[in-house]
Amino acid sequence: MAVLYVVGTPIGNLKDITLRALEVLQEVEVVACEDTRHSMRLLNAHGIRKRLIPCHARNEAKSAQGIVALLNEGKNVAYISDAGTPGISDPGSQLVRAVRDAGHSTVPIPGASAVTAMMSITAFPGKRVIFEGFLSPKGGRRKNQLKNLMETGDAFIIYESPFRIVKMLQDLDDLCGEMEDPRSVLCGRELTKVHEEIMEGNPGDIRAELENRPSVKGEFAVLVAPREKRP
Repeated sequence: MAVLYVVGTPIGNLKDITLRALEVLQEVEVVACEDTRHSMRLLNAHGIRKRLIPCHARNEAKSAQGIVALLNEGKNVAYISDAGTPGISDPGSQLVRAVRDAGHSTVPIPGASAVTAMMSITAFPGKRVIFEGFLSPKGGRRKNQLKNLMETGDAFIIYESPFRIVKMLQDLDDLCGEMEDPRSVLCGRELTKVHEEIMEGNPGDIRAELENRPSVKGEFAVLVAPREKRP
């Protein structure tokens, strides 16, 4: 029975890929990927030549049927996203469901993660962390999502684009005041890349720092500290 391997890839630095992931990518017959051009750069960097087929958010359901057909022919397939692990704020869930429904096995090949990277360098107390991924691009809904996360009292991690990071931090700062719930944040920009930057402080100060720059580039992973214990 053929297998679909769900393979974690680097989130930035091309060296952050496991030996097992490289072995799987070398041995499968086909690599399904979010963006063939992006994935070609990764495979070329490691001297891997494979047939690539696109499977992204806009065509995942249709592409999944084609991948199932390949598995039915006995061809093993690896699925990779542009960065990190498929299914984690990336396409992949529909593909995995279709493959399982067709009776084929799915095997995880773990790799680099912005979530665990951020958690490894936090000094915030507590063990519980909620991972939310990307919030809504709509201002009102985003603020409601942030409020719901803050009401849990737990630490949480979100992803944000460079185009909305300032607005998100402003929403977070406003909520800290409205809810009388001050929180520290740890922001990771361009994680594992040449221009990686880590910023820690209250959301208002980090917002002001970013707002004063001529431009802001690169995606962000933001870890918000848990609510401080009060006497």
